[in-house]
Amino acid sequence: MSAQGEGRVDIAGAKVHPVAFREAVSQIVEHARAGGPPAYIVTPNAQHISLLQDSARFREIYEGAWLSLADGTPLLWAARLLGTPLPEKVSGSDLFPALCKAVAGTDLRIFLLGGRPGVAEKAAQVLEGRYPGLQVAGTYSPPLGFEEDPTEAERAIEAVRMAAPHLLFVALGAPKQEYWMHANRERLGVPVAIGVGASIDFVAGIVTRAPKWMRKAGLEWLFRLLMEPGRLWKRYLLTNSRFVWLVLRQYARGRLPGR
Repeated sequence: MSAQGEGRVDIAGAKVHPVAFREAVSQIVEHARAGGPPAYIVTPNAQHISLLQDSARFREIYEGAWLSLADGTPLLWAARLLGTPLPEKVSGSDLFPALCKAVAGTDLRIFLLGGRPGVAEKAAQVLEGRYPGLQVAGTYSPPLGFEEDPTEAERAIEAVRMAAPHLLFVALGAPKQEYWMHANRERLGVPVAIGVGASIDFVAGIVTRAPKWMRKAGLEWLFRLLMEPGRLWKRYLLTNSRFVWLVLRQYARGRLPGR
């Protein structure tokens, strides 16, 4: 299966699919059920777009994604400014529980990879209680830096392979989760893998998510910054500023004569 390239919206080098939320859920479940060639999904936000500028490898991984979904209201604002509007936000944190709900009561199995020790297991318990009939094939929280240790790296791959899930949710943080999905997709043999960042922490109740009104207003980043300023100030203030500059530069270039 080749990456879906047609009709993507270019936002500062990130090619985003103009897919609505319900359509994304439907397409993902359909591919998981069909058991087609292994596919991975990326969810670009302002941070990812900033990272893309500095890494040819990350850009290659993004280009090869089966689906690239707008994770953040700022991307919707940018797409509208650039004259190529996107239908709606499709964030990984919303997609994660929606997909679990969609496959509950079916023969499709999920696997949760990542998070601090015990967090994935807690998230699985919450999801099973919330969506009766959900089949959690397994969970695994690899130690920090596992990808650099051949033994630990192999344990993570084998944990997924032995469970044989249809949907794999990878919560390793960007860009590590995207690198890992891309590098191991063939060995994992999972129909669909998706990077979900802090979503497992949200579901497990370890990290509080922004209120709905802040999410709708595009202020989820501000809520997280206020909750963890020491860890996130650089990510949000610097990368968000860079994102704004990149979009304005693209907008200005598009308005030059002959462009």
